[in-house]
Amino acid sequence: MLSDAGFEVFTPMEEVLTVVQGKHRRILRPYIQDLLFVKSTRVALDPVVNKTPTLQYRFAKGMGYMEPMFVPDKQMEDFMTAVMSGYSHTFISPQELSPAMIGKMVRIIGGPMNGFTGHILSLRGARKRKVLVEIPNLIAAAVEVAPEYIEIINKTCPQPTER
Repeated sequence: MLSDAGFEVFTPMEEVLTVVQGKHRRILRPYIQDLLFVKSTRVALDPVVNKTPTLQYRFAKGMGYMEPMFVPDKQMEDFMTAVMSGYSHTFISPQELSPAMIGKMVRIIGGPMNGFTGHILSLRGARKRKVLVEIPNLIAAAVEVAPEYIEIINKTCPQPTER
C-alpha cells in the first residue's frame, strides 16, 4: 500500500525453512513482523498513518514525547546495501549484541560493499569473517565477507562508525 502511494519502503527479510503441504521449502519472511522502513517526511506520512489503523510509528526511548524513530539516510543506505549485497547475512537483535562481540575496525575493499567500514563480529566458534552493520537500538546484521575484501584499519576501536 505504501509503495503504491509512492513511498520508498524497505523490510528486512530472512530466509527460513518451513513445511508447505508436507514438503520443506525455503521462504522469505520479514525478520521483524511489524517493521517497515519508509523514506519520507513526517508531513507526507502522517495522513497515511492517521487513516490506516494497522500503521503506526515506532518510538525510540529518550527521543522526546511522541517523536518517531528516525534513521539517517546514510545509515539506512549502508544497512540496505549490506543485507541486499548478495552476501550471506544473519540478523541480530540489540539484546543479543554484547560489547565483547565487537572486534577490530575494518574497511571492505571490493565487491558490493566496497568502501564500507565497520567492525568484525567476534562469535565463538565462527570460522567465517562477518562484518557488523547496525541500526543502533533496533536491528543489526552480521554480513559474511570474503577475507580478501577485508582490510584491518585499527587494532581496537570501541564504537562502530559510519563510512
